[in-house]
Amino acid sequence: MTALLTISRVGPMMSLQDEGRYGFRARGVSTSGAMDRDAHAIANALVGNDPHAAAIEFALTGGAFTADRDTLIAVTGGSCQVEIAGKPVPTWESHSLKAGETLTVGALRGAVWGYLAISGGITIPKMLGSRSTHLRTAVGGLNGKALSPGDILPLGEPGKLAPRTLGTPYLRGHGPIAVIPGPQDDYFDADAWKTFLRQPYRTTTSRDRMAMVLDGPALKAFKGHDIVSDATVVGSIQVPGSGNPIVLTADGQTTGGYPKIATVASFDLARLAQLPAGQQFLFRAIPADLAEEQAIHAEDRLAAVIADLKS
Repeated sequence: MTALLTISRVGPMMSLQDEGRYGFRARGVSTSGAMDRDAHAIANALVGNDPHAAAIEFALTGGAFTADRDTLIAVTGGSCQVEIAGKPVPTWESHSLKAGETLTVGALRGAVWGYLAISGGITIPKMLGSRSTHLRTAVGGLNGKALSPGDILPLGEPGKLAPRTLGTPYLRGHGPIAVIPGPQDDYFDADAWKTFLRQPYRTTTSRDRMAMVLDGPALKAFKGHDIVSDATVVGSIQVPGSGNPIVLTADGQTTGGYPKIATVASFDLARLAQLPAGQQFLFRAIPADLAEEQAIHAEDRLAAVIADLKS
């Protein structure tokens, strides 16, 4: 008999996400997947799942949950108050949740996106090879929608219910956010680039899984702010007529008609997405070959953390 997880309280934009939906961008289907892929993968590894298994993603604050079988849970993404049957437990560790006990997950501190993984994973049917939810088009997830109180999710068969913890804290990098110039970097003159790389920008509350609008000095494209619509990628930095950069994230559209001054390096995108509203930061430009080297290093680091959790 399939085990079930029942949701009794939810936070904003709570949805089901896995590693994402690949191979369909040419057909207009966004990648989706976790906003913070490292935190998502580590949450799964902590409960003995494949790192790419479907888990619950939430923004800013979590919710309340019960399962009808004994299971393991882990909450990652940031720091927050987590309680099992009224007893506090740490984040970034796995813990036993007994059948019928209530798990509550509070507000994140110093982060925006959190993850709840349950041993066995959430086994809703896949759509186009993924269980990830694309909220704006109602693709995937649980009926294509954000999770609501009263929703019931099927759970897969768990492995050994052995709680795990990280040997050392999973620390983020510091300093400016790395970007690779282009593809329309030539739409911006030297003064615009000086502004982009030397003046601070701030995250704002104008953000969701599709994009985040930044606040700071306006960028002027001397060739104009309208282009023939072309392909975008996750991390593309569009600059509309307002001059305020827009960073496309997991659910970002696959094409766009604004010039793209740069693309956020894949290894820094989650760090940017996790910055709370009002946080100041700088950009730094790096060449594509260095970005590739650092991306490989970041993947190796994550793989080592996950391998350590499996040992």
